[in-house]
Order: sequence, then C-alpha cells, then structure tokens
Amino acid sequence: MIDELIIDETMTAQDFKSDQYVRFCPGCGDHAIAAALQKAMAEIGIPPHMTAVISGIGCSSRMPHYLSPYGFNTIHGRGAAIATGVKTSHPELTVWQMTGDGDCLAIGGNHFIHSLRRNIDINICLFNNRIYGLTKGQYSPTSPKGFVSKSSPFGTVERPFIPAELCFGARGTFFARTLDVDMPTTVRCLVEAQRHKGASLVECLVNCVIFNNGTHSYIADREERAERTIVLEHGQPMVFGKNKDKGLALDYNTVIPHLIVVSSADPRVLVHDATTSDPTLHRMLALMGQPDTIEAKTDMEQNGSELPIALGVIRSVSADTYDAAVHRQIEEVQAKTGKRSFDSLTRTLETW
Repeated sequence: MIDELIIDETMTAQDFKSDQYVRFCPGCGDHAIAAALQKAMAEIGIPPHMTAVISGIGCSSRMPHYLSPYGFNTIHGRGAAIATGVKTSHPELTVWQMTGDGDCLAIGGNHFIHSLRRNIDINICLFNNRIYGLTKGQYSPTSPKGFVSKSSPFGTVERPFIPAELCFGARGTFFARTLDVDMPTTVRCLVEAQRHKGASLVECLVNCVIFNNGTHSYIADREERAERTIVLEHGQPMVFGKNKDKGLALDYNTVIPHLIVVSSADPRVLVHDATTSDPTLHRMLALMGQPDTIEAKTDMEQNGSELPIALGVIRSVSADTYDAAVHRQIEEVQAKTGKRSFDSLTRTLETW
C-alpha cells in the first residue's frame, strides 16, 4: 500500500537528474542507460527522496552521482551487500544497484548470486561491455575466450560467464536484457524491473567506445537489428524481422528439443510466458546468440546467426522476498515474546 501513497505522476526525467557533470566518455553507452533510468524513474513515479541508488566501482558505478535520488558509491564488488542492507533496514525505499560485468561478476560475484538467491527486492542494472573500462582495458568475466586485451595480449584462455545463466542458476525471479541504442526497450525493462517484487536483473548491453568499441555492433546496427534481435513481450507471439515474418518455435524431432526459426504464420510459433516458474524455455531464449569464444563471435558477425538475440523481459516470476520475510519474522517473534527492541531485551538480563 505504501507504493500507492508515494506515486507522483507529475514528475519528469529532469526531476531525476543531478547537477553533477557527467564524466562518461563521449559516445559511451552508459549515457543512454542514464537517460533511460531517468525516464523510467519518472514513469514509475516514486519520488527521489524515496529512492536509493547504490553502486560499486567502475564506469557504470558512477551512476549515483548523475541521479538525484539518494546515492552511495561503495567499494569494488560490494554494491549488492550494501543494497541488501539498505532495503532490509528501509523496506519503504526503492533500491537500485548499478554495477558492471567486472564489478558484479568478478570481485562481486558471490554477493551477486546470493542477492538473487535471497530474492531481495532490489533492481540490479548490470552494464555489460565485456571489458574493464575504468582501469583501461583488461578482459572481464564476460569477454569471449580468445579475446585480446591489455591483460590477455595473446588471447584470454578463460570461458566467459553469461549473466542469464548465473541468474537462472541462482534461482533468480526476474531477468531482462536490453541494448544501449534501444531506448524504448530499455525504459520498458527498467520499469518492469522496479514493478517486480524481488531481485530484478537487467543486463544492459553497452558499448565501450574507447577500449572495446563495437562489441555489440552485430545488433546495434539500426538496419539489421530487427533481423538479428527479438524483443520479447509477455503474452505476445515470439515474432521478429523487419516485416515480422519470422517466429520462434520448438523442434521436438531431436532428443533434446531446441528453438528454431519458422514463418510467423506457422501455428507452432510460441507465445512468450515470462511468468512460468520452469526456467527451461527462459534459459533457451536467453542463451540465443551468446557466443563464448572470439571465433564464434567473429563467425556470427560475418555469417549471421539463425537464432536472434533476445531482448526485453525474459523472466518475471513471483516469489517471497527476503526483506519482506525478514520483517514478517521479526513481527512474529516480537508478538510471541513481547520484546519490541534490543533495549527491552537487554533490560531483562543481568548487567554490570
């Protein structure tokens, strides 16, 4: 009910802009996500003084400085831990966590998976540019195997994380993916993330114009995007293409069913259900077009891919949230014991 009391439909994106000079590099995809956040926050209608933006360290983690709500720039990889504490101690606040593929999936990986497992009601924006940008160009946990960087001059020998797999493996209840140059989809994903009760993960595919320029160019190109991506919407057929003439269906003619592209008129075309608890199809959708080696990435860019890359809200499942469960447990224990505070408890004990 508290959400209904604080909604202000008169706010605009300007209400969520701070007076700080934005220090993202010219051309950085983070500019677009910042603008989308401001638009989304205005559409959501929760005032800045009821919102907190928490971050770790990295280019994406500068975001609290550029938004007008309460902000806290924490230490590397610890944004999820602080965001959990903020939401648990102040459940009336809307809490956003700004993080990058290095901050979130390397040093902050443990905090990340447990915030998803606990289903704490925070909104996680994971900026994925497949590089450490702030520290000047080392490979990150999402860089494809074979990627040449300052810290892997002969190509990294590691296989990358795919954020969606981590989310589903940690029993995450909400996953969306968006692209920095697709403002409408980004705003819609961010709005849906906040409206979801639980841990919401939005993977924001952003370009690092300085150290990894063009990393998402395969789908960033306006002329080809409609053919190479599918924007999923709950309850809508999974169709894509410039003329909406293609659709996704399941092929059951193999031991393990797999997704295939068919005509949009084919009766087998799937209707997207983001709310089903079984993550099997959500995982299949999220893994489309996710090459894990530099060779596979290059081949996809040169020769195309049969399956499109999925954008939009892929998974949104209802489940009990950590913060609500904690406060419910506290109230239940207080009702049984009569102790309402720490002081009332200690006064019942022998002290010296």
